Amino acid sequence: MKNYSLSFKDKRFDIDIVPKKPNSRFYELYTGEKDLYILIPFPDDPEDLLKIYYPKRDYLHLLTQLKQSILWQFLLLTFIAMLISLLFSFYVLKPLRNSLQMLEIFIKDIIHDLNTPLTSILINLKMMDSKNEEVESISRSAKTIAMLHQNLDAYLKEQVNRSERFKLDEAVNEQVEFFQEMYDYLTWQIAVEPLIIQSDKNAFGRILYNLISNACKYNTADGFIRITTESTILTISNSSYGIEAPERIFERFYKESERGLGIGLHIVKKLCDQLEIPIRLEIQDKIIHFHLDLSKVTSN
Repeated sequence: MKNYSLSFKDKRFDIDIVPKKPNSRFYELYTGEKDLYILIPFPDDPEDLLKIYYPKRDYLHLLTQLKQSILWQFLLLTFIAMLISLLFSFYVLKPLRNSLQMLEIFIKDIIHDLNTPLTSILINLKMMDSKNEEVESISRSAKTIAMLHQNLDAYLKEQVNRSERFKLDEAVNEQVEFFQEMYDYLTWQIAVEPLIIQSDKNAFGRILYNLISNACKYNTADGFIRITTESTILTISNSSYGIEAPERIFERFYKESERGLGIGLHIVKKLCDQLEIPIRLEIQDKIIHFHLDLSKVTSN
């Protein structure tokens, strides 16, 4: 606007002549109600001033356009930055993704290769003298390996396929008999009703195995394990030293000690979701309770 005082060719501004006031300052930008303006003195007229002004409405309109232009440029640059970051992330993570895929294929191959010799061991152990202490020890170890094999298989698979009828007390007792011999120093309290369950028996057995195994491994020296039913709620309780982060107990690979792989309870939660069996953790005075709601799988 100051340059405009030297040339009257700029059509963006208008001019007017106004009387000089005592506090008038020259070549400074004023903001009025309707316009922006500056005051310029006349060399030969000390009483009047030249007012060069610009409509405030046009100024606000240009300001809005400038803000919108800056905003769109910012959004465009942000989108470009996000796109570059995404492409760079894919590029950087590609070796890790390939390694994970190779690891998954490796685990699947190991599981497949273990199945045949493990089945052969279990079949041959059944034909041997079960009263022999060494044979019983080998049999328990083989069954433990078999259950770990099934856990890895369940970890990789996404669906449960079979559904059959079986008694709840028999399924529980089968797992209890297996662990009771290894953890005979614990006090066992079993009171389970013979409910008829319509579900995948193998998957349900893995749920029981992992919960009871977890209750045994993280128990106290003179602790107990209690398995009871109330209506259609199966509860597995055990004494313990407490859980530091109960909200993370079902997370994959989470563990609070060096023992185990940290996938047992994750597999339990995964299988419970597949079988539509809600599971709930409750802690009372360092006593751990896992409640299984069997109402959806209980058959009359």
